[in-house]
Amino acid sequence: MPKEIETDRRFATTLARGLSVLRAFRPSDDGLGNADISERTGIPKSTVSRLTFTLQKLGYLTHARRHDRYRPGPALLALGNMASASISFVDLSSPLMQRLADETGTLALLLVRDDSNLLIVKTWRPRGVASLWLEVGHRLPFNGTSSGHALLAATSEEGFGQIIAAADGDRGLTEERATEVRRQAHNQLVTTGFVVTDPSEYFTANIHAVATPFHSRDLSEPVIFTCGALPEVLSVPRMRTEVGPRLRETVQELEQMMGQGFSQAIREL
Repeated sequence: MPKEIETDRRFATTLARGLSVLRAFRPSDDGLGNADISERTGIPKSTVSRLTFTLQKLGYLTHARRHDRYRPGPALLALGNMASASISFVDLSSPLMQRLADETGTLALLLVRDDSNLLIVKTWRPRGVASLWLEVGHRLPFNGTSSGHALLAATSEEGFGQIIAAADGDRGLTEERATEVRRQAHNQLVTTGFVVTDPSEYFTANIHAVATPFHSRDLSEPVIFTCGALPEVLSVPRMRTEVGPRLRETVQELEQMMGQGFSQAIREL
């Protein structure tokens, strides 16, 4: 969190810490204890204990299965569903992205910025085809992913600065590296409408992906639509000549449904 935000008198530190506790959970977790949460967030264990107790009493965390470990609770699920229902493009995009996943045999994803990472908030799996194991709640780094590079290119100057401050050099995302990534990815968006990161720069070698941003009027910053698969299924030439153009066309179809324009949004960066 940038220091200028933390020192702003309007900034509610306790609320921010409570949200950090909720962000500490990952899909693969079999519950987290206070010590686990403290380690992941950097918040003192005594403070974590008060926060988890409060969140549990409010229903955002639960002790249902093991009383020494917390899990996301029903109130958190309700909050997420309410947010999804109130953002109009999410429901509109579902049939389009499912069609894209089926036609290309790739896993389609919707990702949003979550502090220094990208968070998967929606997935569409191709019917009848084995796909990647990525699930809702999984986080991806900005550096070394097509999704991250696309968001760096599409975000505002203010958003770009926030990402750099939050990353603080993590996974090699220095300001110099991010600026160069932003430039290269922006050039791709202008010329092709999608971003394909060179596999030599990937943070993991077993995923190939192509990504494009979507600027919703419901949100203050872009989100990212992505198609990914194993390298043997989704080669770089296939990303550039087939799946990337299909992804771009699908997102443009969504933008037309929303009364928006893709290429104009990119030119205005």
